[in-house]
Amino acid sequence: MSVASGATGTRRRRDTPRSTAWRRRRQTLVLALFMVPALALLTVFVIVPSVWAIYISLTDQALTGASALSPNFVGFDNYRRLFADSDFYHSLWISLEFIFLSSIVGQFVFGLVAALLINRPQTRAKAMFSGSMLLPLAVPETVAAYLWASMLAPGALGTVNRLTESAGFGQHNWLQDFPLSAIIVVNIWRGIAFAMIIFMAALEQVPREVVEAASVDGANARQRLFHITLPMIRYSILLYMLLTTVTTFGVFGLVFVLTQGGPNQATELLTIYMYHKSFGGSFELGYGSAVGVVTLFVSLLFGLFYVRVLRPKV
Repeated sequence: MSVASGATGTRRRRDTPRSTAWRRRRQTLVLALFMVPALALLTVFVIVPSVWAIYISLTDQALTGASALSPNFVGFDNYRRLFADSDFYHSLWISLEFIFLSSIVGQFVFGLVAALLINRPQTRAKAMFSGSMLLPLAVPETVAAYLWASMLAPGALGTVNRLTESAGFGQHNWLQDFPLSAIIVVNIWRGIAFAMIIFMAALEQVPREVVEAASVDGANARQRLFHITLPMIRYSILLYMLLTTVTTFGVFGLVFVLTQGGPNQATELLTIYMYHKSFGGSFELGYGSAVGVVTLFVSLLFGLFYVRVLRPKV
């Protein structure tokens, strides 16, 4: 009895409010220390450049002329000019169309189909199939762009033209005749692997017992997909939509190497429009920064929308 009561008293002394509070503060301190490197990188590479871009957008900073030496504060003049520029709205529309068709539709559909095929028990050569789907991620963006530029080259030298001509569809100058469609196809090819990885991880969490029970109850493959599988991975789908929308807004190198925004601004995404205004001729860094700030704001709006949708319903 005395030993038990002594042990209980010791345990009570150890679990005093002061010791509990100190333990919580120590855990908070440890977590904060682990977060310091990530916060430092976020500050250096995201927050500081964003704040600097906002400041530059409020000036007439340029690379040439008098404004290059002594830029002046012009307030919201760059934004007034931007929202009155029809080329800006054209680039915004092209960017939204590019994101919707290549990422939200194209990469989503093909990535989901690839994940479903790999997840099927009866699928053979899964390692070879998944490896081939991951190859686009292993190719650097610039190398992939030049590879597709060679494949889409006009005349008999282009690989795509050889295939279409052998199929009886003739030859085309793909980057001139169908520029937006061409870069959409290239971006779909580039992003299928990322979508497939996310959906494969989500499908692994779907209980097979539920799917098998639905099959026993008479549900066909389409009903199991739309009424069981997709609803159970909906949060992974929305997470993918968030990531792909934000990252596709920043696509630059792939499209710039292929078309440089042409022909006749047919593929001038917001990133390319910003580049042309900042470095392509007028060298107006202030105006280009205003384009970048608006692009960031639009991306944040998409992010807030997806985060709101992702919020669990209680």
